[in-house]
Amino acid sequence: MAWATARHILVATQEECNVLKGQIENGESFESAAAEHSKCPSGRKGGDLGKFGPGQMVPEFDQAVFNGDVGVLYGPIKTQFGYHLLEVTARG
Repeated sequence: MAWATARHILVATQEECNVLKGQIENGESFESAAAEHSKCPSGRKGGDLGKFGPGQMVPEFDQAVFNGDVGVLYGPIKTQFGYHLLEVTARG
C-alpha cells in the first residue's frame, strides 16, 4: 500500500501562508515556523503529520502529497480548515 510522511503549517489566510512560505524559502526553519504559527496541533511537533495512506487526508492535501515531489514546499493549499504549507518528507 502507498504511504507518505509529511509536515504542514495551517493558517487562517492565504496572505499569512504566503508570508510564511517566503520566510521558510529564505532560511527560517519549517519546524520553528510551524511551532509558532500553525493552528493545527501538529505544530507542536514542527508540523509533522506522521505516516499515512491515500484517502486519509482531505482531497486537496492528498493530491499534493501523493502527486507532488518529495522535499518541495507546496502552498498555499486551501482546504476547509484554512491554508496549508506542505512538504512531503518521504513516500513509498
